[in-house]
Amino acid sequence: MTGRGTPLVEMRDISISFGGIKAVDHVSIDLYPGEVVGLLGHNGAGKSTLIKCLSGAYQADAGEIFINGDKATIRNPRDARAYNIETIYQTLALADNLDAASNLFLGRELITPLGMVDDARMEAETRKIMGRLNPNFRKFKEPVSALSGGQRQSVAIARAVYFNAKILIMDEPTAALGPHETQMVAELIQELKRQGLGIFLIEHDIHAVMDLCDRASVMKNGQLVGTVNVNEVTDDDILGMIILGKKPAKAA
Repeated sequence: MTGRGTPLVEMRDISISFGGIKAVDHVSIDLYPGEVVGLLGHNGAGKSTLIKCLSGAYQADAGEIFINGDKATIRNPRDARAYNIETIYQTLALADNLDAASNLFLGRELITPLGMVDDARMEAETRKIMGRLNPNFRKFKEPVSALSGGQRQSVAIARAVYFNAKILIMDEPTAALGPHETQMVAELIQELKRQGLGIFLIEHDIHAVMDLCDRASVMKNGQLVGTVNVNEVTDDDILGMIILGKKPAKAA
């Protein structure tokens, strides 16, 4: 997509192998502010491996990553966070016995001048960020085990945004959610776009990609089949990319 300035993320010619098998083979993708890019492909296509090179879970064997136009060195998840990259895994990594505020600040608790955990300030900050992201969220005092799937996603997203995420990696955020919960997550994603975040969405569900994404990048056997504008293709076009490994003629 030209004429859009500098990408938030540019992954150039990324390759990574495991035991002599190329899991990702010379793949290049990019992501712009306020955009959602879906990553699709069968299990083993390489989409999760590719994105783990961005999150710091893996190191690529070859290729380069640029953040805001500058070459980035990402060796581990801590490096990724330093570049304002946050990952929301399907498991959400929430502590079920703790409330929303305790989860939001887990491992990064706010402390009073006397060295005690500042529960009141953490709750106030949680209410503030939730007011921006999900104004209907009310269950601040309950353990997150009592929350619905969409509400749990809200907490995980709020944690990332509070700590200045600019690049968000989301792993099947609507999996196992009902229609109402799925709509809640869709509204959260729209709000993040308005705030200028860029989101990589790892998905199996073509319908979710068509509903939530601006572009879709399809991988097959470790290679990039292509990247298309979602509003220029059909579900069947993307399905053909996944199964046949061919871009639709209109997007070629």
